[in-house]
Amino acid sequence: MVKIKLGLVYGGKSAEHQVSLQTAMAVIRALDMEKFEIHPIYITEKGEWVRGARLDEPATTVAALRLGAAESEAVLPMSLNKELFPSNTPGSAEEQPFDVIFPLLHGPNGEDGTIQGMLEMMNIPYVGNGVLSSAAGMDKVTMKNLFAQAGLAQAGYVWLIRSEWKKDPEAAFAKVESGIGYPCFVKPANLGSSVGISKCKNREELEAAFEEAFSYDRKIIVEEAIIGREIEIGVIGNDNPKCSVAGEIAPKKEFYDYKAKYVDGDTEMMIPASVTEEEYALIEMMAITAFKAIDGAGLVRADFFLTEDGRALINEVNTMPGFTPFSMFPLLWKHTGLEYPELIEALVQLGIERHEEKQQIKHTF
Repeated sequence: MVKIKLGLVYGGKSAEHQVSLQTAMAVIRALDMEKFEIHPIYITEKGEWVRGARLDEPATTVAALRLGAAESEAVLPMSLNKELFPSNTPGSAEEQPFDVIFPLLHGPNGEDGTIQGMLEMMNIPYVGNGVLSSAAGMDKVTMKNLFAQAGLAQAGYVWLIRSEWKKDPEAAFAKVESGIGYPCFVKPANLGSSVGISKCKNREELEAAFEEAFSYDRKIIVEEAIIGREIEIGVIGNDNPKCSVAGEIAPKKEFYDYKAKYVDGDTEMMIPASVTEEEYALIEMMAITAFKAIDGAGLVRADFFLTEDGRALINEVNTMPGFTPFSMFPLLWKHTGLEYPELIEALVQLGIERHEEKQQIKHTF
């Protein structure tokens, strides 16, 4: 059997660098080395690309994934294309192009369409969402505007840019208080994994939250706090997406923050969630509508609030959900009947299929 030459790109110049390392570790451990030829490609916090040697066995620690000069040399991203940077050793594995790249990157400079655009220009197949869907899914303001256009119910929100806040802080705070009120959530517009998020109950907390969120992004979004259950659902596919069972997040803290997600697992996940057939059907429909609204491909995790009166409000979609031991996305598919290794293989095939479909597009006339 001919193995699929798979490049795993992880790390990244992002506040979610460590999350990406954990995702990469989990994926490497799950991949079947009888089916895949695995090549690690590490992006440092400074944005340097480091090409590791082909893996003959899974990495044993996250630290081992932090490749440096001792293991390999820094490379240009374009070296992923053999025609631009061929190997010096004829016939070597490194000379052959990758069959597919799996970007295991979270946050800016990876989940936002940047690496997807590079891979598109190089005509290399890759797993997951494309340029538009990645960018739209990363920017919470753009994403929510698209959801509104698609007619999806969601919490109230306002957004601001840093210069607007710096120019007139009082007007910025008043915009939140008149448009949203308390309590509210303040978030960087282009970040995930609950990094930089604050819940505010008064002006003092709002001022501190602005300082925190604007340290991570030039644009922030402030959302109405919704009283309801946190329901999540997985979506995979290209033109014909399908959904997993629904799961519920029950944080032991005030909200599902970074530490609860990735450090101590200080939350309860209930899979499948206790929802009625009608509630599931509504969430499923909304998840697929959201997926199509951003022109999704491969995968997303769609997050909702389910209120006591049965309303479902979409919160966001994550175009590259985590694959850590605490992550909801792979657990949802496991309970749907798709085990972790099979899930990864399905995503790889979806990436290859989408690439092949794109090859039918005419570029001359």
